[in-house]
Amino acid sequence: MTWASWRPAMELALYGEDGFYRRGERPAEHFRTSVSASSRFTSALARLLGEVDEALGRPDRLDVVDVGAGCAGILRHLLGHAGPDLAERLRPIAVEVAPRPDGLPDAIEWRSTLPESVTGLVIANEWLDNVPLDVVEQTDRGPRLVEVCRTSGTERLGPPPTPEDLDWAADWWPLTEPGDRAEIGHPRCRAWAAVVERLDAGLAVAMDYAHTRTSRPPYGSLTGYRDGATVAPVPDGSCDITAHVALDACAAAGERAGANATLLTTQRDALRALGLTGARPPLDLAHSDPRAYLVGLRTAGEEAELLDASGLGGFGWLAQSVGMPLPPSLAGLRP
Repeated sequence: MTWASWRPAMELALYGEDGFYRRGERPAEHFRTSVSASSRFTSALARLLGEVDEALGRPDRLDVVDVGAGCAGILRHLLGHAGPDLAERLRPIAVEVAPRPDGLPDAIEWRSTLPESVTGLVIANEWLDNVPLDVVEQTDRGPRLVEVCRTSGTERLGPPPTPEDLDWAADWWPLTEPGDRAEIGHPRCRAWAAVVERLDAGLAVAMDYAHTRTSRPPYGSLTGYRDGATVAPVPDGSCDITAHVALDACAAAGERAGANATLLTTQRDALRALGLTGARPPLDLAHSDPRAYLVGLRTAGEEAELLDASGLGGFGWLAQSVGMPLPPSLAGLRP
C-alpha cells in the first residue's frame, strides 16, 4: 500500500496526471452547485459585477476572473448578459486545470494559473474546499499527522506535524481531546492571499462550504463525491475530495495580503442583499397570466434553494476589496 499524509494524497488524486479534475470532470456531474441549481445565482453575480464596475469608475478594461471555473458557466452567463458598453470592456478569464471545453466563446480566456494583475471581480465558487490540506489528530502523545493509503482510503497515525502546521492549528483550530482532528488550512490561506495580492483594484469573493472558529467540526469534514452521491474520500482519483474551509483564517490572510475591507457572511444573506427573495408570485397572476405565474413559481423555487440555510444558502461568503469600498449591496451587511 502507498501511504502519504492527506495533502500530497489529495494533490495527486485531484490534480495529478490522471487526477479527478485534471481529466476534465465537471462538478455538476457529481454534486449540486449554486451555478447548476439556477441562473438566478449568476444573475446576482451580474449585479455584483455592475456594482464593482461603478465603484471602479467604469474602467476601460474590467476583468472578471473565475477561479476553479469548471465549464465556465458563470463567465458564459456574465458575458452573454452584459450590455453593449460592459461587453466591450469586459475581460472574462477562466482559471482551471482541466482542458478548455469545446464551444467556449472565444472572448473567454482559459488558463491554468491566476493572472498577474486584476482590475475588477474575482469569483472563487467552491474552489478553496478543493485546495489540498493535511489532517492532524490529537493523541495522548500529542498531535500527529494522519496518513492515508492512496488506494484504499485506510488511515493511520504518522509523525508529528510541522511547526507551521502546529502554529496554524494553535491560532485557528486548537486541539484539546484525544481523537480531535484539525484540517490544517494554511495552504488555503496562501491560495486566497495570492488572489488578493493580484488585485490592483476590485473585489474578490469566495463562496464555499465553510466554518469559523466557533463552529469547527471536531472530527473534520473530509468528504468524497461521485456521480451525485457522498462516498468515502479515497484519494485514488475516482472521486472529488473536499473539506470545508476555515474562511475566517482566509480572511485574515487576505487582510495581510492587502485587502482594505472584509465581509464574512452567508450565501443566504449575500444573495438576498443582491435581490433574491424566493417569494412566490401573487396568486392573482395565475388567472391573468398563467404562463407568467408558472415562470414566477419556478423562479421562486430556484431562489428558495439558493437561499436555504440548511443547504446552499448556508455556504460561507468571504468578500474582500482592494482600492475600493465593499459594493453597496454587500456593505449593507456589515455589522
